[in-house]
Amino acid sequence: MSFTTPVVIVLVAISLVGAIAIPFGDPQFLDRAIALELSFITLAVLTYKGYRKALYACIPLAIIVMVGNSLAPPHVEIMTTFSKPFNAVILIIGGYILQAALIAVTIFQLVKTRQLIIH
Repeated sequence: MSFTTPVVIVLVAISLVGAIAIPFGDPQFLDRAIALELSFITLAVLTYKGYRKALYACIPLAIIVMVGNSLAPPHVEIMTTFSKPFNAVILIIGGYILQAALIAVTIFQLVKTRQLIIH
């Protein structure tokens, strides 16, 4: 089992939630949604294959997703009013909870890898 397994698991979870969310999103943003999902899938594959440098892309990508969701008025409205309950739950889980988990497990893996290199 790869030392990066927790990161891969979170990346796969983000990809799955994104795949569920895309059909419910705004069709005019379909190209960007697919590009974002492909980014997470690519990171999952690279991380699974042991490319440690892929870990460094996880944190900025997660931050971009969280900031983007926070700055998009339609997303904020859906999450605060629960006018579309399913969309709100998907946005909160995929856009914040899993992104925060990605940041946490990535930092953990980077620290763990650094300790292995030092010792």
